[in-house]
Amino acid sequence: MTQDRPDASELVAAVREFLERDVMAATEGRVQFHTRVAVNVLNVVERELKLGPGLLPAERPRAAALLGHDGDADALARELAAAIRGGALDDRVDEVRAHVRATVREKLLIANPGYLPDDSAT
Repeated sequence: MTQDRPDASELVAAVREFLERDVMAATEGRVQFHTRVAVNVLNVVERELKLGPGLLPAERPRAAALLGHDGDADALARELAAAIRGGALDDRVDEVRAHVRATVREKLLIANPGYLPDDSAT
């Protein structure tokens, strides 16, 4: 259930904009650096609030399909990593590569979409 407006994403955006417009210009040195860090953190939080619900659930079914069973997302990720390290999925390298690429892309869309090639950011 969502609250009335402003919602969490709008609140984060408002604080980010305040830091960018007012605090950044009025500070220098260490405080300005930490303000820049805070702005970046708020950008990540804002993207996670907006994009996360649509992106994060996609990883689990892909991992489950590779492993042949479902489970907790974190447990599946650990098991998949162990299977990749152990060579258990070497015969399915194309499927593993597709899963890893999709997962990294989804994480970068939230963490820092600037790291994605222009054609991957949307």
